[in-house]
Amino acid sequence: TSLMRSTLPQGDARISCIICAFNEAPRIAAVLEVVSGHPLLQEIIVVDDGSTDDTAAVVRHFPSARLISYPWNRGKSFAMATGIQAAHNEVLMLLDADLVGLCAEHVTALAAPVLLGQAAVSLSLRGNSLLAFRTIGLDFVSGERVLRKELLSEVVDEIRRLPRFGVEVFMNRRIVDQQLPIAVTPWPHVTQSRKGEKLGYWKGIRAEWKMIADLLRVANPVALALQNFQLLALRTDSRGSLARVNRSCKPACNAR
Repeated sequence: TSLMRSTLPQGDARISCIICAFNEAPRIAAVLEVVSGHPLLQEIIVVDDGSTDDTAAVVRHFPSARLISYPWNRGKSFAMATGIQAAHNEVLMLLDADLVGLCAEHVTALAAPVLLGQAAVSLSLRGNSLLAFRTIGLDFVSGERVLRKELLSEVVDEIRRLPRFGVEVFMNRRIVDQQLPIAVTPWPHVTQSRKGEKLGYWKGIRAEWKMIADLLRVANPVALALQNFQLLALRTDSRGSLARVNRSCKPACNAR
């Protein structure tokens, strides 16, 4: 958009977008349609985490996406480590493969605080994030982030050894330890497909509990609560500078 060209330093933007996917064939195309060709994303890496459906085949329909596959499911943490190691650029955008309602302007808004130097890390706040997260204004397990590769590349072996779904909590610990300012990018019109929608009610419940158990293996409940407060203390208000970017999101998406 002309807005993006006038406000963001595209010439200096070298962003690698990493998408980890497991059995996301019905959903990942919608995300790839948005990120493929986005002028801020120089590289798109999809890590197919041992999918048993047609995820890889769907990804191959997008020539701009680099597909990395391995034969069995090893969990999001391992997949993320694989993507980080493969990325060539100094700034990473991490996106989940099952986003609904994503459009190019959301990608721009998520990248803007880091590219404009207003924050070291940008996190999304989706429309269907937990009510508690939307109330406090921060989703500490958001899968949509922009950050510098150096925050994670030096500990990629540790990430690979994490529990299957422990990578976001691990990242948060790094952010807190280094006292990095955080920008929260509201995405009120973007949602994430819940596990119950993908797997059915009971399988979805079991999958959610397994994910929670992984978080608790990385940090106990007291540590997780403390981490939330520490992240909130690092939040910086970049809304003024991003107001025009965010205002453009809803009309542009709804026009599609």
